[in-house]
Amino acid sequence: MQVIEAYKPFEIQEIELSDWKQRPVKNNFFELVLIKQGEGTQCINYNYYPYKKGSIFLLPPLKCHSFTIDKPTKFVFLKFTDSFFRSAKSMSIDRNEWFKEAAYILSNYNQLPGDIIKETVDRDYLESLINIILQESNSNNANAISLVTSLMTSVLEILIRNIKKANYFEVPKDNSDEKITKMLTYINENIDKTNLLKVENLANVFNMSATYVSEYFKKQTKMSLREYIIKAKLKLVEIRLLNSDFTLTQIADDLGFTDVSHLSKTFKRYAGTSIREFKSKGEYMLLKRGACNI
Repeated sequence: MQVIEAYKPFEIQEIELSDWKQRPVKNNFFELVLIKQGEGTQCINYNYYPYKKGSIFLLPPLKCHSFTIDKPTKFVFLKFTDSFFRSAKSMSIDRNEWFKEAAYILSNYNQLPGDIIKETVDRDYLESLINIILQESNSNNANAISLVTSLMTSVLEILIRNIKKANYFEVPKDNSDEKITKMLTYINENIDKTNLLKVENLANVFNMSATYVSEYFKKQTKMSLREYIIKAKLKLVEIRLLNSDFTLTQIADDLGFTDVSHLSKTFKRYAGTSIREFKSKGEYMLLKRGACNI
């Protein structure tokens, strides 16, 4: 078994396994997994998906995933961790933009099984980027961090591109209306822009009457527009609470809550726990899917 770990704040590991053992789950945004060789099955939320050489998955920071290994498998795990974003302010990147992009991926990827990459070209790009990151991380070169930072930026952009192409939103399986997927994507891309989420603006963007927007949204998603927006914001609140040093005032301001009191009351109502209790426990609540309980 070969294990290669990079210097902080990057965590990358190459490992060959014949049997899967549940690994400790630390607070991180997510892990990108590349299958370099082998065959088997991935499980997330009791859903199964076969894997083979070249498969690329996202693993959420929850204990709801595993692999059944049929043929010895070489995995590469690339972790996006809180330590990266906390140290990013000392690097030549926009920490806030990095954080927002990673949070977008985590909050919109619904912990479903299956290969996240839909385009062959993007798969080739990612495999090349991951291999370079792996090589640089194993080079013991102090200058590697700057290059790896740039490479990880490219990885994020490719992941976001593929998430936007696929429907990872929780809508009824028999729903074939493309407009609702576009509306959900628009809402999640602009979740921190309160004015753009108003019914009047949504009506204008999607060529609907303002009186029909809320009715249409609930019909398509089985959830009110207001509740969806609140829950989408609170998922980002959870991510910021566990993975950043943003203050509650900053979080409330950024996501359009009236003040910290409004944020705290809304969080407790939907998460069923206070913000203090949530941070103390250190586990996602709203970000979990219903079946994520193992």
